[in-house]
Amino acid sequence: MRQDTSTVSGIRRMMGCIRRQMLRGVDGHEEAGFVVDSDSKQLDQVRTIPFFLMHVAVFTVFWVGWSPVAVATAVFLYGVRMFAITGFYHRYFSHRTFRTSRGMQFVFAVLGASAAERGPLWWAANHRAHHAHSDQPADVHSPRQHGLWWSHMGWFLAHNQLATQLPRIKDFARYPELHFLNRYDVLVPTILAVSVFFFGEWLGSAYPNLGTNGWQMLVWGFVISTVVLWHGTCTINSLSHVFGSRRYETSDESRNNIWLALITMGEGWHNNHHKYPSATRQGFLWWEVDMTYYLLRGLQACGLIWDIRPVPAWVLNQLDQSSQDGNSEKIAI
Repeated sequence: MRQDTSTVSGIRRMMGCIRRQMLRGVDGHEEAGFVVDSDSKQLDQVRTIPFFLMHVAVFTVFWVGWSPVAVATAVFLYGVRMFAITGFYHRYFSHRTFRTSRGMQFVFAVLGASAAERGPLWWAANHRAHHAHSDQPADVHSPRQHGLWWSHMGWFLAHNQLATQLPRIKDFARYPELHFLNRYDVLVPTILAVSVFFFGEWLGSAYPNLGTNGWQMLVWGFVISTVVLWHGTCTINSLSHVFGSRRYETSDESRNNIWLALITMGEGWHNNHHKYPSATRQGFLWWEVDMTYYLLRGLQACGLIWDIRPVPAWVLNQLDQSSQDGNSEKIAI
C-alpha cells in the first residue's frame, strides 16, 4: 500500500512538473522559479526548442515555394516590426526619448511584442542593464566578456535570463496592460502567425493569379521574416561591439557601422548611442541614415508622440573628443 502511495505521489509530482513546464511556454510568470545561478550559461529548453524550430522551419520554403506577394509581405512585416523594436521597445520603453499617451503606449507595446522578442518590460529592463554595465562582466551580451555567439543569441536562451528585472523598469511596470503583454509574450506573435496564414488562404481563394496560399504566406510572412528580424536585432548586441568605427572614446567597445544601421533602421550608429543614450536620434550627422528617427518624427507630426529629445550641442561639439564620456555613459533613461 505504501509503495502504491509513493508511486502515485511520484506520478503527481511528474505531472505537476510537466504542467509547469508547459505553462512556461505561454506564461512568463511561471519562469521566475527557474532562474538559476547568475553566472550560469545553461540553456532553457522551453525557450530554446521553439527558437531552433523556427530556424528549421525556414527550410520549408523549398516546399511552399515563393511569390512576389509573399516576399513583399515578409519585407513589410520585417520593416514594421524592426521599427517597433527600435522605435518603441528601444527608444521609448528602454530610454524614454519621447513621450506619448497611455493608449499609444499600449499600441506601441503590441507592435513590439509581434516581433517575438519577448515582452516590453523584459526587453527594456535587459537593455537598461546593458547600458549600466556595457562590456563589463555584468553585461550578459558583451562579446568582449562572453564571446560573439553568446552575445548574439545565447544569452537570451539561458535560464538566468528568463525573469524580468522589474526593479530596472519600475516606471513602466505600474501599467497592468504592459504586465499582461509581458506575461503572455507568445500571444501577439501567435495571433500574427495565424492572421498571416488566413490572409494567405484568402488571397489564394480571392486572387488565385497571385500564386500564394496560407502556408506560403506563413513561411514567408512570419517564419522567414521573424528569423531575419531576430538576427538583425541581435547584430547590435554582438557585431556593433566588434566591427565599425569609434567616433567617441566611450568606456565600452560600441561602434558605428553603416551596414548594421541600414539593416536595423538606424541602430547601427551604436557608438553615438552609447555616447548619449537619451537622444531619440542615433544618426547624429546628416549622412548617418536613421530611418527609425525619421518615422518617429512623422509620428510627432501626426500628434501621436511628442517631446522628442534632441542631441545636445555639447555632444555634437565633441565628435573627436573624449571629455565628459564618463558622465554621458551613465545616462541610461
